[in-house]
Amino acid sequence: MALEFTDANFKAEVLESDKLSVVDFWAEWCGPCRAIGPVIEELSKEYDGSVKVGKVNVDHNPEISMNYGITSIPAILFLKNGQVVDKLVGAQPKANFVKKIEAHK
Repeated sequence: MALEFTDANFKAEVLESDKLSVVDFWAEWCGPCRAIGPVIEELSKEYDGSVKVGKVNVDHNPEISMNYGITSIPAILFLKNGQVVDKLVGAQPKANFVKKIEAHK
């Protein structure tokens, strides 16, 4: 299951991790966000142990969203060693996520 990243745990879970983190910025009211939800869950299972895959609810965690300038959702950031190494915006096919993960893990 995808991790839940929050304002409280983001630094420890993502920024201080030596693994690639895939962070899905989403909201319950966002249709495209719900559409890619199952893809995010699949990726969390397929890359369990090698890549951290999680979600940030922008309504509940405004600090992280503001820090990364998230203005459109879904927005998926790929972070490694505390730095953004790639991003996707909008609903995307699973293959696009896999390509980014394989390039950076």
